[in-house]
Amino acid sequence: MCMASALDIIQAGKPPRATFVDYPLGHTAGKPFDPDDQLAIIREGLIALETMRTAGRIHRLPNRWSADEAWKQQAGATTGADTRRPRDETPQFQTETDRAAAIAAGTLVQEIRAKS
Repeated sequence: MCMASALDIIQAGKPPRATFVDYPLGHTAGKPFDPDDQLAIIREGLIALETMRTAGRIHRLPNRWSADEAWKQQAGATTGADTRRPRDETPQFQTETDRAAAIAAGTLVQEIRAKS
């Protein structure tokens, strides 16, 4: 069971089962200093762990970060230091050394076949 706050990343990762809470990254287990919210999220995650029977399912939690969606504009801004992009199934590495290590370990099967 995975718990996530980034839907595109959890969809690309394809875990067997997951819960998703639409909160800013880094707050998957709830709002800071809000033990009721944190407990509700953990409880829902444990219930999902016990009840989800379909592999690949993502259970979306109803929790809301705020009354409006304004926080998403700031979190998704492409100006400043954070310019993340949506994830897909293309392997992404921080350095060429990481890519070379993945190839050497045999984990990049598609890339190895393409170069052969």
